[in-house]
Amino acid sequence: MGVDLGVVLALLLASVLLFILNKPRMDVVALLVILALPLSGILTLEETLSGFSDPSVLLIAALFVIGQGLVSTGIAYKFGDWIIQRSGNSETRLLILLMLTVAGLGAVMSSTGVVAIFIPIVLSIANRLGSSPARLLMPMSVAGLTSGMLTLVATAPNMVVHSELVRSGNDGFGFFSITPIGLAVLVLGIGYMLLTRRWLERKPAGNPAHPRQTLASLAARYRLTDRERRLRVLPDSPLANQPLNALALRSEYGINVIALERPQRLRTLLLVATGNNMVQAGDILLVDLASPAIALVGVYQQLGLQAGPLSDSYYNRHAHQLGLAEVALPPESALLGKTVQGLGFRSEYQLNVVGLRRQGQALDGLLIDERLKSSDTLLVAGTWKAINRLHGLSRDVLLLSVPAEVDEVAPTKRKAPYALLSLAVMIALMVSGVVPNLLAALIGCLLMGAFRCIDMDSAWRSIHWPSLLLIVGMLPFALALQKTGGIDLAVNGLLQLLGDAGPRALIAALFALTAVIGLFISNTATAVLMAPVAIATAQALGVSPMPFAITVAVAASAAFMTPVSSPVNTLVLAPGGYRFIDFVRIGVPLTLLVMLASTLLIPLLFPL
Repeated sequence: MGVDLGVVLALLLASVLLFILNKPRMDVVALLVILALPLSGILTLEETLSGFSDPSVLLIAALFVIGQGLVSTGIAYKFGDWIIQRSGNSETRLLILLMLTVAGLGAVMSSTGVVAIFIPIVLSIANRLGSSPARLLMPMSVAGLTSGMLTLVATAPNMVVHSELVRSGNDGFGFFSITPIGLAVLVLGIGYMLLTRRWLERKPAGNPAHPRQTLASLAARYRLTDRERRLRVLPDSPLANQPLNALALRSEYGINVIALERPQRLRTLLLVATGNNMVQAGDILLVDLASPAIALVGVYQQLGLQAGPLSDSYYNRHAHQLGLAEVALPPESALLGKTVQGLGFRSEYQLNVVGLRRQGQALDGLLIDERLKSSDTLLVAGTWKAINRLHGLSRDVLLLSVPAEVDEVAPTKRKAPYALLSLAVMIALMVSGVVPNLLAALIGCLLMGAFRCIDMDSAWRSIHWPSLLLIVGMLPFALALQKTGGIDLAVNGLLQLLGDAGPRALIAALFALTAVIGLFISNTATAVLMAPVAIATAQALGVSPMPFAITVAVAASAAFMTPVSSPVNTLVLAPGGYRFIDFVRIGVPLTLLVMLASTLLIPLLFPL
């Protein structure tokens, strides 16, 4: 092994360790790789930065926009309502429809986003059926992962492997090349989950609930009702003519201003609170107290405030302007460990944090000095427009649930048919091959914008830039390993170990190796590393590289074995009440079954 290869392997090992520790963030690690490779002299600066011009990177960015258009127009939520109507009171029918729907949507948009949308729907349905959410949420995560095996654009690893095939001078994947394998795995997964759901931890469900959350049910879920107040600003109030951010009402008095009602001649103007709102005498402050037991009579007098009547929740009264939403903090969120007071949610997202749930229980009041944990969910309040913007902020904040009232105020609700048309045009262009896949996706994005299914600001926010940077940073590793002989070393090792056993044994070994590596680093990074090995192995054997490339793509999506193997698994961990061992017990046998099915089917569908 040469010195250059040793340097590359050392950098690779260091990157993997940092990925496992998640310190620093994965996109920062990618930037460090981009810096280290040219400084080491192994790659030129142009070679290191070549990932920025890779068509797969731009294609993935375009697909984030397409997925956001489907969410913004309410299409994903409509599928949830359809499942509720069709499943009736049958858990078996619900499980099948749920897995089919999640897999179908995940074939054309982010599986993480799809699972996040369906978590509250599944919790509500399970509650209504008197069933355990644990019997449904893990099957849903299996379907979300399997969706990556259904189309070329379903997940980033597919496009990474496709790009490597093209770069090595071979034909790439077609839009539906991987679909036969994906459908077989989906059927296998549905049957497997129907048989093994009884192994999942079962907890008693609560009382029947609405199929979808409403403003009222969300407020009750987070115990907001007893903390709402209407406070009139008196003429002599020291708050008058002062901006909200200068008053420190939340930190000093436990008073969180959600909105201001400003009486006008013919109507009442509602101003959703931001730090720059100027308080005027006569305004009515709609506030949320830090605790329902807080005694503020003396504080009201000191601040020149007068408590007013509150016959109904102000969220119901102003439902067309003021909304609520439930959000989770992904494992890689930079907000973990911060206090509610230190989040800066109002300045960053124009939303107020009004509730906190931990381990399935709402805290008694909003403890602003409480440090956030990965299992926490937050309730935020603000305009529907600000809530909808959270769809594209999946790095630090993941939108879990919005109430049914959003359907009545969503600005792009009427554009759903045009969003479906844009998606259909993109798929038709990709399948026909009339234009390259990247151009087809860009055409779909432009159609989404032309039909006003999504605006430009939402499109930019929908792109998960850390994921793109991770791909760009990991792609040079494949080139570096190839230049320094690392790929040849891996291929020779595989051939010496299993070369006499035949191609099927090599396919099984590639699957196992890819799945094991995927336990420690992202499936995208895994695909970047394993795709060149798979293609070079096929070339050394003198056979078609397609079945070997398909194997890596399928194995990269088969991240069933642990709750940290994929963000999809991590999302359902807390809502399902799962333990780490639950994923091992269910996921390891499923992965072995998928490996066996892939070893048998891939050589048949993609001849060597």
